Amino acid sequence: MRVLGVDPGLTRCGVGVVDGAAGRALRMVAVGVVRTPSDAPTPERLLLIERGIEEWLDVQRPEAVAVERVFSQHNVRTVMGTAQASAVAILCAARRGLPVALHTPSEVKAAVTGSGRADKAQVGAMVTRLLRLDALPRPADAADALALAICHLWRAPAQDRLLRARAAGAPARAATAARAAAPGVRRTARPADRGAAGQGAPRAGRAGQDRPEPRDREIRRDPA
Repeated sequence: MRVLGVDPGLTRCGVGVVDGAAGRALRMVAVGVVRTPSDAPTPERLLLIERGIEEWLDVQRPEAVAVERVFSQHNVRTVMGTAQASAVAILCAARRGLPVALHTPSEVKAAVTGSGRADKAQVGAMVTRLLRLDALPRPADAADALALAICHLWRAPAQDRLLRARAAGAPARAATAARAAAPGVRRTARPADRGAAGQGAPRAGRAGQDRPEPRDREIRRDPA
């Protein structure tokens, strides 16, 4: 499977392509960065990113695209630019019908190093080792893109199994819900049923209850 990893950024958008599969050797196909001038208007920079990613998709022909999930930061301007670049990458993949996966930084670190709290140096060292590279690609955005591709290659099988399990369980859940909502399934107790259960039936056991009251007897007096 060939995956294009995208580390979104407005100034530098890291891109890396990796071939491989879970349990098999990985191979780096290509790595690089799509750059935009910092003094250019944002619409123009996004257009440059789109053209750059489209070129990578044309040349490398990936089967899936993995993009880093954007989290909020204290610098709103920075996170907005990152989110916009991420949206461009997702759009380019969706236009071609390619599956897109979003991975958090912690997921990438855990997949590559085994710890979600690993630092950049540890992630870079493992990327170099896993791909059997002589040196870590620079800048860091390019190395992060490779880490994203590796993460998806190793996590995709488990995610596919989970999706298939959910899809297989959906018809059963729908059938159960339909039966529960069907008329007559949730019956209300009929009078006879309530009587059998002791509801609405005449109570017995207390003296004088539920018995016809005796008529007054005539009192006869003997004549004096």
